[in-house]
Amino acid sequence: MSRLIRTSPRTPLRTSPRKPLRVLAAFSALAALGLVLGCSSKAPSGVGEASVIGGATEKPAGEAARPVSRSPFWVDPSSPAARQVDVWERAGRKKDALLLRRIADRPTARWPAGDDPVPMIEEATKAAGRASRTAVFVAYNIPHRDCGQHSAGGAHDPAVYGEWIDAFADAIGDSDALVVLEPDAIAHIVDGCTPGEYHAERERLLGEAIDRFKRQPNTKVYLDAGNPAWIDDPGRLVDPLRRAGVARADGFSLNVSNFQTDAATTSYGLRLSDALGGKHFVVDTSRNGNGPLNGDRGTAWCNPPGRALGTPPTTDTGEPALDAYLWIKRPGESDGECRGGPAAGQWWPDYALGLARNSKA
Repeated sequence: MSRLIRTSPRTPLRTSPRKPLRVLAAFSALAALGLVLGCSSKAPSGVGEASVIGGATEKPAGEAARPVSRSPFWVDPSSPAARQVDVWERAGRKKDALLLRRIADRPTARWPAGDDPVPMIEEATKAAGRASRTAVFVAYNIPHRDCGQHSAGGAHDPAVYGEWIDAFADAIGDSDALVVLEPDAIAHIVDGCTPGEYHAERERLLGEAIDRFKRQPNTKVYLDAGNPAWIDDPGRLVDPLRRAGVARADGFSLNVSNFQTDAATTSYGLRLSDALGGKHFVVDTSRNGNGPLNGDRGTAWCNPPGRALGTPPTTDTGEPALDAYLWIKRPGESDGECRGGPAAGQWWPDYALGLARNSKA
């Protein structure tokens, strides 16, 4: 993409108000009573989740979780952050391990990668079901993804993409799930990064993906719409979002893997919501605690220093059209080989520790 502002987490990344998420509504009722304690075998470069941290042994996703989350979303007890906590505790880095629990003890999205998304999805949904929580996923495999740049890849062709989405949805089954659909895909149409000959195909594929996910009875899907510092005028997103079927989705997502503040993103989201007839939205707050890095917009997206964790995942947003704050980007995973970082999507414990140390929440 033209890297003015980057939204992808794997970069080296209503016509009337909808009913709240079924599980989320149940959570809210419990919270009010104070009862909630709250790929192919090799993923494409820059996509997927790190699996090894300092020699730590992965825990099964179904193992009883140490985290106590005050949101309705599932906390992965074997996340890179959780495994890093174990490594540092064994190494005697107790203070650092405690700080990193600010990530490990909170729910983050999972990004199934490669040709076979099923194992990761089934593992997460089963564990989330046992915990009576909602699993959060990102579907990120659109053909011509990321305009051939850091997170290039995606399905080989439309037919392969359709099969991948079908497998993804089948793996969710009847589980409670929230899917963020294709970060950057619409914004890349608007900013011209995706060649014009692919626009109609992309919009059709996104619409078909929405329809497929909505066949699952307990799945919510939010089509990504970039961030307020990328496409300055949200009105430019309206037509491609409509052509891509946003009317049939539960809403749209904003700020994925970016650093725009809650206030700026919410204001932008409400403007876009109004233009779409009241469509709801979700916001990625994983790393926006200190807002965006000042200076060159062309590099501010990539492992910017001094950033902080943002608002913890919750459905208590104070704004009826804003369904949830989510950690869609997995805090601590690199944006790419910039500012000393590892390859995109790889776990970077020092950066994760900085985010946690700077966090106010």
